[in-house]
Amino acid sequence: MSNIINGREISKKRLIEIEEKVKYLSDKYGKVPGLAVVYIGNDKASEVYVNTIIKKCTKVHFYSEKHLLSENVSEDEILDLINNLNKNEKINGIIIQFPLPKGIDENKIKFALSYEKDVDCINPINVGMLYSNSKSFLPCTPKGVIELIKSINQDLTGKNAVVVGRSNIVGKPVAELLQQENLTVTLCHSKTKDLKEHLLRADVVVAAAGRANLIKGDMLKENCIVIDVGTNVVDGKLVGDVEFDSAVKKASYITPVPGGVGPMTIAMLLENTLEACLKQCELKF
Repeated sequence: MSNIINGREISKKRLIEIEEKVKYLSDKYGKVPGLAVVYIGNDKASEVYVNTIIKKCTKVHFYSEKHLLSENVSEDEILDLINNLNKNEKINGIIIQFPLPKGIDENKIKFALSYEKDVDCINPINVGMLYSNSKSFLPCTPKGVIELIKSINQDLTGKNAVVVGRSNIVGKPVAELLQQENLTVTLCHSKTKDLKEHLLRADVVVAAAGRANLIKGDMLKENCIVIDVGTNVVDGKLVGDVEFDSAVKKASYITPVPGGVGPMTIAMLLENTLEACLKQCELKF
């Protein structure tokens, strides 16, 4: 049976550390980090996620702003809002919920966002720095994945990792970060032939395909580490890309869904925003 990697507990500890640092900044410099969240339309899942971000901001004493725009908003209106947030000294980090409505040029929006306030690594400048292993903000979910793996305290140098899913926001950056940690990485996707063959060689599996219960226990190597990024609703229940009940019998460590990667994503977002605040205000602990 697997050891469960409890993302809720790990993220809780990180949030306590962030809260302590914010108190120090507030007491010594009279400054607290500020985060702005921009989302468009009335998607219920996005609304829940955004409200959770704002709630966590309040918990660690961040300043926060929530900007809800109509799904009929124009591209110019979005760009104007981003420009104002870029200039706002109370705001150190900005996150934009994707996807955007049809007709909005996502690349224009990404370029418009100040790379210094881009705390989820979507501006092409930060993306380029990520892939050149330069100092930049790491995208929050991939950063959370790496932190969960590091929490196990195993030397994984040279081990085989398989990432299932090649999205620009999770799969590709996770693969890059695993390589930077000196793992040997295979990136699988919907066109991969014989996924099981690749998985059976993997010491570390990161599932980010967006397909419920895609990966079964019999597809996994004995005693592997499984990080499940998937969030899928099946019969009203949230499940991952990994069939948990069968995988838990094969893996040495595994993240649950919910309670694994999700809480870490928000913790990493707040950590990045704190880092942005320190850089922009030239503050130190």
